[in-house]
Amino acid sequence: MPPILSVNNIQVVYDDVILVLKGMSLKVEEGQIVTVLGNNGAGKTTTLKAISGLLKTENGEVTDGSIEFMGERIDKKYAEDIVRMGIFQVMEGRKVFEDLTVEENLIAGGHTRKSKKEIKESMDLVYHYFPRLVERKNVLAGYVSGGEQQMLVIGRGLMAKPKLLLLDEPSMGLSPLLVAEIFEIIKRINRQEKVSILLVEQNARLALSIANQGYVMENGRIVLDDTVDKLKENADVKEFYLGLTEVGKKKSYRDVKHYKRRKRWLT
Repeated sequence: MPPILSVNNIQVVYDDVILVLKGMSLKVEEGQIVTVLGNNGAGKTTTLKAISGLLKTENGEVTDGSIEFMGERIDKKYAEDIVRMGIFQVMEGRKVFEDLTVEENLIAGGHTRKSKKEIKESMDLVYHYFPRLVERKNVLAGYVSGGEQQMLVIGRGLMAKPKLLLLDEPSMGLSPLLVAEIFEIIKRINRQEKVSILLVEQNARLALSIANQGYVMENGRIVLDDTVDKLKENADVKEFYLGLTEVGKKKSYRDVKHYKRRKRWLT
């Protein structure tokens, strides 16, 4: 079967001038968790917005290449149409509607559903994965904790009944305990609900622990891709993303700041 998502050599330009993605390609097989690793400014979030159609809200455009979802080209479609097709992006930074309650936020996520029965079924599913939200459902979303807000935005994504969930830095700003809990739930959603996931994450160790396939991105291009098992053993990934030397000792940023990308990463 063809991949559920195929990003084919895309170029993205902002404001008709700023070139951000320079021939970016990746694919997500149905049922997989795929992660994209890279430093700030590499183009990871832009990649997600190109897929979800949100580039248009920031005067960005896919000027070359194509994006296909379930065999249909989507890079010229509007974000609302892409959501209806089955793609939902969970934004970086826990973008909740602060003046709405937790439950009202969830209802907003189900705006594409066709009936109250469907909305109720999806809400029950969200509360199944995030029981903490049941206790907070009548509280304004701006007053719940950061971890609860992260649960809420993922839950809001589930309300749309996505086939593909795009997650942008879900670990950002959370305690290690909460991060472990949320990533365990992400694994369960993927496994039990058959939702494919494209995960952008700076915590490489955590991302590689739940993904099937990984891509390393630098300066708007993919410089390395492989199965997560092989990426974990790759010397460059170990040193510059996992913080390990080839003999297994941790390296500080100060130790590696002299790093120059190897020639084979320039291809």
